[in-house]
Amino acid sequence: MPRMDFRPTREQAALRDAVQRFLTDDSAIGARAFLEDGWINGWDPAFSKRVAAQNWIGLTWPKRYGGQERSYLDRLIVTEEMLLAGAPVAAHWFGDRQIGPALLAHGTDQLKNELLPRIVAAEVSFCAGMSEPGAGSDLAALSTRAAIDGDDFVISGQKTWTSFAEHADYCYLVARSDPDAKPHQGISEILVPMSSPGITVRTIRDMVGETHFGEVFFDEVRVPRTHLIGEINRGFYQIMQQLDFERSGIERLISNYPLWRDLKAYATRTGLTANKALRNRIAEIEIAYWAGRGMIYKVAGILSSGRVPNYEAAVAKTFCTSLEQKIAELVTEILGPASLIRGGPRSIFDGRAARNMLYAPAYTIQGGTNNILRNIIATRGLGLPAR
Repeated sequence: MPRMDFRPTREQAALRDAVQRFLTDDSAIGARAFLEDGWINGWDPAFSKRVAAQNWIGLTWPKRYGGQERSYLDRLIVTEEMLLAGAPVAAHWFGDRQIGPALLAHGTDQLKNELLPRIVAAEVSFCAGMSEPGAGSDLAALSTRAAIDGDDFVISGQKTWTSFAEHADYCYLVARSDPDAKPHQGISEILVPMSSPGITVRTIRDMVGETHFGEVFFDEVRVPRTHLIGEINRGFYQIMQQLDFERSGIERLISNYPLWRDLKAYATRTGLTANKALRNRIAEIEIAYWAGRGMIYKVAGILSSGRVPNYEAAVAKTFCTSLEQKIAELVTEILGPASLIRGGPRSIFDGRAARNMLYAPAYTIQGGTNNILRNIIATRGLGLPAR
């Protein structure tokens, strides 16, 4: 069996160096109150435009749409360095990670030509209308309707936990277009302009105090049928592929790595690592981190080969987001009661430890719960029966 060579190419090493230099010089990072979760809590359109000026959005896409036709490993290098630095990448994140690949796979030429160059230029932003009050991880249970009326869809219903709904230009909506079909059938994907009459957005404040989530209400919103993505009533099967892009990224491992990096330095500086048991705990998590990173790089390699990593993405997300929660727990355990102070002179790391402990439960929920992902691993990876 040939050995795998994990060494970067000369071009990949140069790309990583270029991203690091860019991040070192950019003032937006130092202005952030916290460095964790930059892909979900770091909304900064001006920063995204500076990233676009470096040609680092849509890196894998065809050049005719403004992309660079580079590998998924190259894209992984860029996103890894961005998140390690705590960069505020949220304004272009969904477009680059999910919406662009979905349009490339299933979008019409009209939508591709209209939107892909704007995504590459960081001129347009998106939210994803998937979860509903009665349909979280069970996407097939959704009830938002998209009735066909002549040349339009007429959309009525509600979405929740919709990140960036308050800011987005478009909603990547999943709705039921055939109410009489079986649950996994009769679902379509539609691109909805958020400026459409009949849309109401209410922000949701989470227990950390962030408001990137929103509820979105659709009251007979009319959208041209030309905004259909892919085939009518085939949206569930199309979105399963799109979710593999969402679940397999490096953000599922290093959302809170800046805090972990600071904690390791603090433990060394204060002599806490003299405790053998604690030193072993830190080592265990660090080993798991590098194992998780290997899983994500493997997924990027699979994508570069042209294969969809359906069960591999589920394995990576389950392992990596569980590790992120373990990091939050160990940070709190090491720092003790002081880790729970949100601000003031007695807080450690400016309250970032407390914030991360509050946010950590979301890691294994957003993008698909661990229970759902374990079912995917069982059926697609191990070949076990669905029932």
